[in-house]
Amino acid sequence: MSIIDWPAGERPREKLLERGASSLSDAELLAIFLRTGVVGKSAVDLARELLARFGNLTQLIASSEKEFCEIHGLGKAKYVQLQAVVEISRRALQEEMGAGDALNSPRAVREYLQLLLRGRQQEVFVALFLDAQHRVTASEELFHGTLTQTSVYPREVVKRALYHNAAAIIFAHNHPSGVAEPSQSDQLLTDALKQALALVDVRVLDHFIVAGAGCLSFAEKGLL
Repeated sequence: MSIIDWPAGERPREKLLERGASSLSDAELLAIFLRTGVVGKSAVDLARELLARFGNLTQLIASSEKEFCEIHGLGKAKYVQLQAVVEISRRALQEEMGAGDALNSPRAVREYLQLLLRGRQQEVFVALFLDAQHRVTASEELFHGTLTQTSVYPREVVKRALYHNAAAIIFAHNHPSGVAEPSQSDQLLTDALKQALALVDVRVLDHFIVAGAGCLSFAEKGLL
């Protein structure tokens, strides 16, 4: 049955307008993005197939162009649109973080870092540079590593902090394994970065680990 034949209250677009976007399932939201299905499948059916193929929205967003376009009914145009939607979300969150105290907008910080790091197949180490009012002025991916580790050099981090004239900094990295708990090396690295940055009067406000659907905060865990 085509979506147009569904009861009005169950059609994704009408449901969103009536009840809000949060009321929709992942498949329904994705169906609105897809707009149309293929022969024998509605947009919702195609969305469910995509989620089953990739496991969840995170893995779908992180999929390569080749992986995405292998699905019948999809192509480069849809892949480009999806990446544009993700980038718009990132930039909107970055604007929100830059407009006020990042410590008063922990949701925006978490969501930005999750959009940036979730689904990555290698470890990536990120720094958010903040001014004296704790507004985010820049975000950089400083180091990239392998599936299980990356090398981070405190001297290079200090140089970037000075370049951005940062008063404070928030670190983040991902665990492709999906386990958000910090390792001993994560703790040692954080301590080393704090000491190095303290020499140039830059405070480390937090260090996040993004893994799967989780996002662990060192500050909240009392690890800073």
